[in-house]
Amino acid sequence: MPNITRGSRMGGLLAYLQGPGRANEHTDPHLVAGDVSVMTLHGNAVLDRPTALAIAAQLDQPRRAFGVEVAGGSVWHCSLSLRADEGQLSDEQWAEIARDFVEGMGFSDETRTDEDGQVVGRAGCRWVAVRHGVSANGNDHVHLAVSLVREDGTKASVWNDRRTAQRIAGELEARHGLQVLESRAVGRGGRGYKPAELATAQRRGDVEPARAALARAVRAHAGAAADEAEFVRRLRRGGLLVRPRFATGRDDVVVGYSVALRPPGGAKGTAAERPVWYGGGHLDKDLSLPRLRREWPDTPTGASEAVAEWNAARRGARLVRPGREEQEPAPRLWQEYGRDIAALRERLRQVPVTERATWAHVAHETAGALAAWSLRVEQPPGPLAEAADALARSAHVRAADVPASRLSDVSAVKGATLLLASLSRGGRGTVAQAILLRQLMNLAKAIHDAHVAVGEATRAAQVAAAARQQLRQVQLGLPVVRVHPDVQVGKPAARPGRATRVSPTEGASAAVGLLGSDPRSIKHRRVTPRPSAVADVEVGR
Repeated sequence: MPNITRGSRMGGLLAYLQGPGRANEHTDPHLVAGDVSVMTLHGNAVLDRPTALAIAAQLDQPRRAFGVEVAGGSVWHCSLSLRADEGQLSDEQWAEIARDFVEGMGFSDETRTDEDGQVVGRAGCRWVAVRHGVSANGNDHVHLAVSLVREDGTKASVWNDRRTAQRIAGELEARHGLQVLESRAVGRGGRGYKPAELATAQRRGDVEPARAALARAVRAHAGAAADEAEFVRRLRRGGLLVRPRFATGRDDVVVGYSVALRPPGGAKGTAAERPVWYGGGHLDKDLSLPRLRREWPDTPTGASEAVAEWNAARRGARLVRPGREEQEPAPRLWQEYGRDIAALRERLRQVPVTERATWAHVAHETAGALAAWSLRVEQPPGPLAEAADALARSAHVRAADVPASRLSDVSAVKGATLLLASLSRGGRGTVAQAILLRQLMNLAKAIHDAHVAVGEATRAAQVAAAARQQLRQVQLGLPVVRVHPDVQVGKPAARPGRATRVSPTEGASAAVGLLGSDPRSIKHRRVTPRPSAVADVEVGR
């Protein structure tokens, strides 16, 4: 529901809210609520440009009168939005929501007169709520413009304002009978894309914003890496620009990182674009360096090797010590990791569905495997990328909820990611890939079932939708798997010598068919392998 930005030009914000909008979507701009001083003068006025600028000047008056400057800007802007399928509220309903929200954020006037006649309590901030029709996507919404300088010249605190806004929004959704955002309730919300990111992608002719491509690439390289140094090398080998963030005053302690796509070269006679950098945590919650480090061994030697690779990346120098990322994995690992994933699926049957951190980590690793597969065979991103993104949304969990106890349980998925990251670009799908695919589908099914069990219907539906859209393409893109009775992976084998293919309808309603393969990259063929090379995995159970 809430989306917060900061700035320093109140006049610019009000002019935009009164104006036509980026796509001429603004209609009938008007005030629905505000503090007493503003509503007394302008509550019933037509919100034209002169009126909007007059309101902005009135909102900004305490800051100018007291000569107060606020670091980061004195203008606090927040939009409160409904889902398109929730319809529209009345002005009176939005006014009540706006007042409740402002009060919950601590911006309202709380002064009173005590027994001695002294005015005590916190002075209020000046604010207005503007409504100007639904968005281009059909969302009913209202904009709040707040001056962070209070009536008495003190500054309003905005510490942790985004988390506070999410909490208040959840309370208001329940109080006013609106749809409660599921991801907020369980701490699994992700970042949306800003209009500038979408516009840049459209201008360049890209199929998705740069941040989406970077998040998927980082997820794939992190999933395939055995340690932090290998992670840095894989990022660089994947063509990404990489730079570390060091602790203050140190050059041997890395506390974060940023990545960027290589910008396209400028046209003749023009300068090339500058790279746009994104921090790991800004790409996605589970891609910050502290989160990723939970997956890797923590040793003095490993830390030293990682710092060396980070410094080489910062200078644009050669890789310090190339490792297994330049080696071809042994063929036997395909069957070995397939068996391990099947065993993981069985262990997950004993994990409580309320243990969100474990399920989120399984989703994180499975999404990494799909992302690695996509990087190797899809250009531009296709169904594998979409499936990876769908599971990545299930990997969001609060940092405080991430334990270290069960993280080693998903090492089999990291092994699968290593194999998929080593695939030749293009080429044909193999029986080994088909078997591994079915094991990953079982993990997707388990994640879906966990969402259903705890009432996270939206997340479950997203995984199910990805399954139904991708399953048919997977079936056509990979070979038939012949099942042999001597190989037992988690469940009894089928009849001897029976060639089986996952049916498009088998378990689709339960979100088992998550993966997809781009038919342009993986050719369609039917292969009858030797019995000893395959394993049976039941899908949809």
